[in-house]
This record gives sequence, structure tokens and C-alpha cells, in this order.
Amino acid sequence: MAAGKGTRMKSRHPKVLHRLAGRSLLAHVLATTAALPPHSSWVVTGHGADAVESAIAGSGALPVRQVPQRGTGHAVQQVVPHLGAEGTTLILNGDVPLIAATTARALADACGGERLALLTIVLPDATGYGRIVREAGSADGAVLGIVEHKDASPAQRQIREVYTGMMAAPTALLKRWVMALKDDNAQREFYLTDIVAMAVAEGVPVVASQASDETEVLGVNSPLQLADLERRFQRRQADALLEAGVRLADPARFDLRGTLAHGTDVDIDVGCVFEGNVTLGNDVQIGAHCVLRDVVIGDGTVVHPFSHLDGARVGAGALIGPYARLRPGAELADEVHIGNFVEVKNSTLAKGAKANHLAYLGDATVGERVNYGAGSITANYDGANKHRTVIEADVHIGSNCVLIAPVTIGEGGTVGGGSTVNKSTPAGQLTVARGKQVSIAGWKRPVKPPKT
Repeated sequence: MAAGKGTRMKSRHPKVLHRLAGRSLLAHVLATTAALPPHSSWVVTGHGADAVESAIAGSGALPVRQVPQRGTGHAVQQVVPHLGAEGTTLILNGDVPLIAATTARALADACGGERLALLTIVLPDATGYGRIVREAGSADGAVLGIVEHKDASPAQRQIREVYTGMMAAPTALLKRWVMALKDDNAQREFYLTDIVAMAVAEGVPVVASQASDETEVLGVNSPLQLADLERRFQRRQADALLEAGVRLADPARFDLRGTLAHGTDVDIDVGCVFEGNVTLGNDVQIGAHCVLRDVVIGDGTVVHPFSHLDGARVGAGALIGPYARLRPGAELADEVHIGNFVEVKNSTLAKGAKANHLAYLGDATVGERVNYGAGSITANYDGANKHRTVIEADVHIGSNCVLIAPVTIGEGGTVGGGSTVNKSTPAGQLTVARGKQVSIAGWKRPVKPPKT
């Protein structure tokens, strides 16, 4: 169910599209359902339906609109025409993102196509939650109903087992029950929880499937709750990495918004963000406050603080940063050095090449052991098309040079500092392309007229 407005989010965007660990809340839920046995999935949309339906395109889930939104039971009513005649229907919430596939599967198994199964959790403090009321004198007996906190007696408020808002029901019975729901309440809405009383009245067993982890059943209704769930999730991921041998300087200051594969003896300093699919080899060190997205880094490479790597591949024994930026298409071989305030885009650097200071390499092929000077750039864009610069092995590019592509700098050549090169250069020679230095005697700098 993903039709709610989420008023407390104070946002113009649908609540289920707010992001947790780099993915929307709804995307997390759909990832869980994708791990379940063969099934059909429907997403009930309502508020911001166009945006939600666009977001789930290609997921395999089919949208069903709820217009207007008249409660949880009304949401399920919209799906009834699409349900089969038998089997189990699993109902999850689009704003409860961290439900585990094992928990969802256990809930469906508890139903077994014959029972109404409620997903519950035991909380130290159940204030505000609907309590699970069981047969008298039984802590695990048949469920008799759900009592909302405001309606609970003092004795019922001592119950710590609560309903999470998710259930599994025999499909044939669910279809009949939800179509029989009444809206005779103050909100004039159809409540899905009313089917519990219907099941009890018909003698259909109502059972509880308990989740073991509070985090996986927490919903998001406000930015505060979203931030709390983000930190819970990130700490869980950090703990898993620590258990696997990764050394995190501070697991509370770590964000993984995708997947992180790693070798042994990996060190990650504080404030780092990993997005997409990141692979770190053995003995890799990541300095503080780096952002890595869809990158592969070889053994023994050091990424110094405040570096951004996006869509890059880095070989073994390289040094990156600090304050370096590797953009998509950057491919660095072993022992390459990329220093502070150097940007590399769609370029390959062969073994041992160095660009240590304040430089730009775009659409370039750089040979082995090239030394690329501070302040130098490849002028790769003519206003309409990109062109390639080739710098062959053992070339030395002096400081503050402009290489106007397309151009090739021949093997072993040197380009003198301050040169603007727009023609290919021969191998092994010094190339200087700059204006002649002139000193003008008697020249005076202009001065401002005195103030009156």
C-alpha cells in the first residue's frame, strides 16, 4: 500500500518516494517482495500517483489507483478485481521499508492459505500502538482482536505485543471480507483491521507471526523518523562490515547507499559515502569525507580525504587526492598518482603516470610514467564536439600548459611550461609554444585620479 499523502513529511513529494540509503522507501519494499517465491505484485497508489507509478515502472509491480483515499481497507478493495480465487495475499506497507524477505515469507507461511496472519512485534514501550489481544491466560494462543491504544483498558495497555500494519490472508476470504467492510466511523473510512473481527466471528484462525527486529517494522511518517531509520540501517550495515573485517574509524559516521565489496585490511575513515556498486581491494585506505560511486579500486591504493570518485576504475598502489575528482570513464592503471584539485574524465592513465596538482585531463590517453604539470589542461571541447588528446609514454608536461585536442604529444617529449599546443609534437623533443617575453622600459602602471 503506497497511496498515503504523508502530511507530516511536510513535502510536496509522495511519502513513499522519500529516500533511505539511496533508494526510495517503496523501492526497498519491492526489493523484499522480489525475493519471495513466484507471485504477482500490485502497488496501491493515490497521492502523487503519477510520480509513484513512474518510479515503479520496470519493477514488475503493477499500479492500482485508490481515488479517493478512504482508508486501508478501501486500498485493498481496489486490488480485489486483480486477485485470484485462491492462495495467499500478503499485504505490506510502502512506508515500512526495511521489512526483511525472511520475515515476509514467515508471515505468508503462517497464513498458509487458511489462516489470517498478523505481523506483530513485542516492544518495551507499546504506547500508541494497537495491542494484540489473545485468548485469556495464553501468551501465544489464538488472536481475538486488535485494540487501539486509545480504546485499551489499563490491563490491555500492559500488553507489549503490537500490530505492525502488515498481514497475510487467504485470498478468497480476504476478497469477501474487505468488500463487506463498513465506514461507520468518525473518519468515514474503511479499516482493514476490521477483518480480524470477521475472521474470529467465522471461526477462521487468527495467528500472529512475530518479527524479531524492531527496525524492520518501523514506519516513516516524518523527517525525524526517516532520519532515525537511516541511522539504524546504516549502523546495521556498518556492523556487518566490521564483522567482516573492515576497519571503520567510526561506524556512526558511515553511509552505504548501495553495495560494498571488499578485500582484507580495508580502512575507511569518518564521513565517507558509498553509492551504487563499489569494490575495494586488499589493503585499500579511504580517507575522511570521500564519496565513492560505482568504482573499482585495486589493492593497496590510498584515497586521501575529500576526494570524489564516480564511475572510475583505479589500479593497485595508486594515490588519489586529497580533493581529487575522478569522473565517469576515468581508468587509472597501477601506481598512478592523482593529486589535490585534479579532475580526470573519460581518460586512461597508464602505469606510473602522475598529475599531482591543479590539473584537468578530459578525453585523454596518457602513457606510462607521464608527468603532467600543475595548472595544465586538455582543451577537449570545441563547443560542439569532444576531441581526444594522446600523451605518449615518458612525456613531461610543464606547468600551466593547454593541450588543444585533437593532438598527440610524442613519446619522451617535453612541453615547456606555459605552452599552448595545438599541433602534434615529435618524440623526444622539447616543444615550447608561448609568446616571446618582452620588458618595456619606462612603462608606468595606470593610477586612479585623486579624490576631490
